[in-house]
Amino acid sequence: MKKILLPTDFSKNAYNAIAYAVQLFKEEQCTFYLLHTIMPGSYSIASIDDGPSTKVIEDVARRNAEERLQKIVMEMKTKFANAKHTFEVIIAFNLLSSEVKVVVKEHAIDLIVMGTKGATGAKEVFLGTNTMSTIKKVPVAVIAIPKEFSYEKPKEILFTTDFKFSMENKYLPVLRSLCAKYSARLNVLNIYSGKALDPMQEATKDRLAAYFKNNAYLFHELEYMNVAEGVEHFQIKHQINFLVMVNNKHTVMENLLFKPVIKAIVYHTHIPFMVIPSVALMNT
Repeated sequence: MKKILLPTDFSKNAYNAIAYAVQLFKEEQCTFYLLHTIMPGSYSIASIDDGPSTKVIEDVARRNAEERLQKIVMEMKTKFANAKHTFEVIIAFNLLSSEVKVVVKEHAIDLIVMGTKGATGAKEVFLGTNTMSTIKKVPVAVIAIPKEFSYEKPKEILFTTDFKFSMENKYLPVLRSLCAKYSARLNVLNIYSGKALDPMQEATKDRLAAYFKNNAYLFHELEYMNVAEGVEHFQIKHQINFLVMVNNKHTVMENLLFKPVIKAIVYHTHIPFMVIPSVALMNT
């Protein structure tokens, strides 16, 4: 049974991500954990000074959140009635990024699905800070759903990679399962700057081909100086509707180059994307 965490701030964007998750995994036994966090001190000092104790105010906030979460659960059960799915709600007085790590550990979460608002205003704001923080800090795969993306079956999946990942990654079966379940084609894209793959990368490529031998797949190569632009160009040309990438553990110097690539890809894409932690990151 899959255990999927669904953080929500009760926004339309978060609701959309919850609905996407329920539909994407409709064929699987799943427990969905709806998580809402209330930042300590978010209620005003004035309201506390007026009389009610902090505990009373927290109890009111918790009850309100509980009601809203249960309403979402009922809507999911009504719209997408599915005996394979169960729901649990979690409310915590904590920062979302901190609570996500707690819930992931306590409930052995397999996957996180959450919304992302994308760029708002300045281009430096690539996506909601909560989503990026989760991708960076939590060693669990994250599927981020762009604002206002309507659910559609993943039929053309893009896996952009430099073939510097471990085939022992526990999320490869998730990707293969999606390909099989939706008869999706996997497009494996390597963007390079004229440098050939080394023997280790070639070996990973061969093992990947063997791993997906029962699925439809194609290998692609693009020579692009800008990785994010190359991915954007490819996904538009090939009508990609689900993007996958691996978040590798890099040296400090490589990190300076790698992190902006993920951010830039996220900024340019308008389709759901799954960021898979590398084996090294999962073991830290």
